[in-house]
Amino acid sequence: MRIAMISEHASPLAVLGGEDAGGQNTHVAELSAALAAAGHEVRVYTRWDAVDLPGTVRCPDGYEVVHVPAGPAQPLAKDALLPHMREFSHWLTDRWRGDQWTPEVVHAHFWMSGLAALAAGRKTGVPVVQTYHALGVVKRRYQGVQDTSPARRIGYERQLGRSVDRVIAQCQDEVGELVRMGVPRSRMTVVPSGVNLRTFAPLGSAAERDDGRPRILTVGRLVERKGFQTVVRAMAHVPEAECVVVGGPPAGLLETDPYAGRLRALARTCGVADRVRLAGAVPREEMGHWYRSADLLVAAPWYEPFGLTPLEAMACGVPVVGTAVGGIRDTVVDGVTGDLVPARDPRALGAAIQRLLDDRIRRFAYAAAALDRARERYAWAATAERLVEVYGDVAAVGRATRVVAG
Repeated sequence: MRIAMISEHASPLAVLGGEDAGGQNTHVAELSAALAAAGHEVRVYTRWDAVDLPGTVRCPDGYEVVHVPAGPAQPLAKDALLPHMREFSHWLTDRWRGDQWTPEVVHAHFWMSGLAALAAGRKTGVPVVQTYHALGVVKRRYQGVQDTSPARRIGYERQLGRSVDRVIAQCQDEVGELVRMGVPRSRMTVVPSGVNLRTFAPLGSAAERDDGRPRILTVGRLVERKGFQTVVRAMAHVPEAECVVVGGPPAGLLETDPYAGRLRALARTCGVADRVRLAGAVPREEMGHWYRSADLLVAAPWYEPFGLTPLEAMACGVPVVGTAVGGIRDTVVDGVTGDLVPARDPRALGAAIQRLLDDRIRRFAYAAAALDRARERYAWAATAERLVEVYGDVAAVGRATRVVAG
């Protein structure tokens, strides 16, 4: 099957850790690789954001990345890309009409990708599947006036949900949000993200530990909504443990990163500066070393559309203490593979961490259950297989519609 992935701001080739480079980039890369491994032809279309980028890159995992000229060939903030989506869609339309390679289905990732994909799909007769990765209504709820999304984002997302051929929701929480927005439940299929079970596994080397302290690991982009400040405050209630924060810019640039500076200042205020370490960005292929070095992973975001890091830790046999939000409520089974606590509650988070560190038997039981759950439910091959079924359904409907119309 010929499958086009549209990911306007999140290239699978990007270096992770920046403000707009994270879970979506990984999702698109891993999904494309899994589909290619299953024998499908996959092209990922992302914006051309540097003059020295080639037009097309053939990736070792068997898919192609196509750079679309839409807007200036330079990095732009994600929220500044909306004015360039019309140019993006026109380029897709021209390419699919004139190219020998025309997709049988388009899978759009993020709402702006959806706008470009839907416009091009309607002009070329190609069905469109939509994954949001994040919803504007949730971001507005938690960030308020700090939300920099374009003013019409929520309206566009509602319109997309009613217009595309199928919406792929990543968790049950997202289904509820979309239904409340007015998107029919009948248009949705729940297919969670997956985890690379080769990269993330319990056996293998582990990052060094300097002393005998228990290690708490927390991972993600250094942005406020990821809840790192809550984790730092929680450390005051976990007196014997160290906390390693992985993410953000490379270690050499952490000194000039504003949010990293705020975390360090908070750690000093809380009296835990000697037990909080900022490791900076880590190459994805090395993340397994960090997970395997930890006694547990803490994921404490205010909200989380899906959340890959808990799943990666689980695949390494590491239990999770997470906030009961978004996709974390689906991946982490409370009291079985980890513990869930309210968001933005350092005392509850610290108490949950300490209870688990104090109970070696429970920690090992959680680790075994977490590994089993990751392997049985979240392998990328299984995720790709479920999506191919959806792609086949919408493509078949599209073909039948064209025959009737003809």
